Amino acid sequence: MTVRAPAGAFLLVHLLEGVDFVRVLGIETSCDDTGVAVYDDERGLLAHKLASQVETHQPYGGVVPELAARDHIRLLMPLVGAVLDEAGGRYADAVAYTAGPGLAGALLVGVALGRSLAFGWEVPAAGIHHMEGHLLAPMLEEDKPDFPFLALLVSGGHSQLVDVHGVGRYQLLGTTRDDAVGEAFDKTAKLLGLGYPGGPAIAAAAQHGTPERYRFPRPMTDRPGLDFSFSGLKTYARNTVAGIELDERTIADVAWAFQDAAIDTLVIKCTRALEKTRRQRLVIAGGVGANEELRKRLATLATSRGFGLYYPRPAFCTDNGAMIAYAGWVRLAGGQRDGPGFSVRPRWPLTELLPID
Repeated sequence: MTVRAPAGAFLLVHLLEGVDFVRVLGIETSCDDTGVAVYDDERGLLAHKLASQVETHQPYGGVVPELAARDHIRLLMPLVGAVLDEAGGRYADAVAYTAGPGLAGALLVGVALGRSLAFGWEVPAAGIHHMEGHLLAPMLEEDKPDFPFLALLVSGGHSQLVDVHGVGRYQLLGTTRDDAVGEAFDKTAKLLGLGYPGGPAIAAAAQHGTPERYRFPRPMTDRPGLDFSFSGLKTYARNTVAGIELDERTIADVAWAFQDAAIDTLVIKCTRALEKTRRQRLVIAGGVGANEELRKRLATLATSRGFGLYYPRPAFCTDNGAMIAYAGWVRLAGGQRDGPGFSVRPRWPLTELLPID
């Protein structure tokens, strides 16, 4: 039996009348976290839940794509039911899902379910760019940045500096030429035997490290430009520990040196980008944005230079359904509608998105 939701048609009527009323179900399955949320334009975020796959992938020191897709299949539908119950309804007025970039198999799970729910409920649907979700995540907080602003997007798959003029109006200023900073954290943590995910593990070990025992390079800061490169930093860590005993003290000291170099590199590049664009607002988003040392150093920079600094809360730095629900609301209210078919884009440049008012 098809479950029909009159609210879906109601949404289209209201949008045509210029009234923004929409409750959006957001689904995020781009990698190894299963995220679901409901966002309402009048009441804000109504419910959000996240199922982590850390224990599944921890023995491998990184994400195994096939296992990630299987876990999404197992976790997603119960999570959708729980979020809808918490939000106080059996359906939503629209559905948004991450269509890319990410792991193809993982993306297909979320897109297939999201599109099926939209078809069954007879409501609009929108495929969302994962990094646009991260970029707009600070809008879920009370202290929201106004456009335009500079954004640093840092995660396991991305290290980007973006000049943001508005929704869909993005100019890529710099990106990584090899490893993303989050990937470098993960691989260095595995090298040191600290487990997965690497970012929190490195940060925890670095708290007990001896400053300056080791000095790591700041890659690509000795030349002009805003691009990143972190593969050499990872290699430097491997060469540093080659042939030495990795006792607890050495692990902590290497973790401190690696984190110090990685964070310093990000701060240097942000400083250059702020000077180039003359922006007065800086947004930090993505999983690495939860790093306390990064936040502390950028807060010092913001105080000294007088610009505004904005983050999503730590829970919304990592992959989550709330950012997809919110970005979906923005896109749907701006007129985006996906057809009955669906596809995923494992690689999807942020600059290809269409602008909306």
